[in-house]
Amino acid sequence: MQLHSFREITKNYKAVFFDSFGVLKNYNGIITGAQEAIIELQNKGIDYIILTNDASKSPEMLAKDYACLGFKDIPISKFVTSIMLAKSFLQSKIKKGKIAYLGTEQSAHYIKSTRREVIPVNDLNFNSDKINDVNALVLLDDEGFDWQTAINNTVNLLRMRNIPVVVANTDLIYPMNKNDIAVAIGSIADILEKITGKHFIKFGKPDIQIFNYAYEHISPKRHFKKSEILMVGDTLTTDIIGANKFGIDTALVLTGNTIPDQAEFMIKTLGITPDYICETVAG
Repeated sequence: MQLHSFREITKNYKAVFFDSFGVLKNYNGIITGAQEAIIELQNKGIDYIILTNDASKSPEMLAKDYACLGFKDIPISKFVTSIMLAKSFLQSKIKKGKIAYLGTEQSAHYIKSTRREVIPVNDLNFNSDKINDVNALVLLDDEGFDWQTAINNTVNLLRMRNIPVVVANTDLIYPMNKNDIAVAIGSIADILEKITGKHFIKFGKPDIQIFNYAYEHISPKRHFKKSEILMVGDTLTTDIIGANKFGIDTALVLTGNTIPDQAEFMIKTLGITPDYICETVAG
């Protein structure tokens, strides 16, 4: 397995899409060298976007979180999240009624700006006629609520109402620490699809809508060819395959979901091939 220098390969590009967790930050905070890597890109005139499946926070919240971690001067405009696409869909397609959501109140902050009434699935009353006012369901978060009640209510809601279900984060897992992972909302969505027999509307990587959104919004003053953009991610099944399908080059880093001693095996097993493999975005 050949390893490349991130600094060297970025010389060939005019813009970089970064995944967030596992590439720039992790459970310990800033990944060593990530801040310096962004500063170096800026000094070279290379544009960038932080492209994340995190549906629990708005770009404004993410910018604040990054600032608190120690990242300097990353503007809100540099964040593209899957919840932005989910919000756009809900605004254009759901003209009346309530939007139910599975997740925390914080994660629902962004969909509340659609001006529709929102309600957590845990609070649904199936003995009330008002259940017929629920015209969409959004899956946002994987923690901070009673799983049994939430999932049972979700299944019963979808048995009673033929409504669109939006999955704002397609991640299946995420790392909790160096050794442990946790189930993400994408896995819950897959389970619910199997139970209900319905097909959900999914945003975020690996679907190309989020890459296209980032491509259109990376800079209003500069137009980039796809061949001039590099996607940097830590997960083969979201970051890398999504960017491959979108038609941009990819760099897999080994600081997140894909750990060094498994990388070559996973690439061969999954058949998902990055253009480059880097230990980290530092160096």
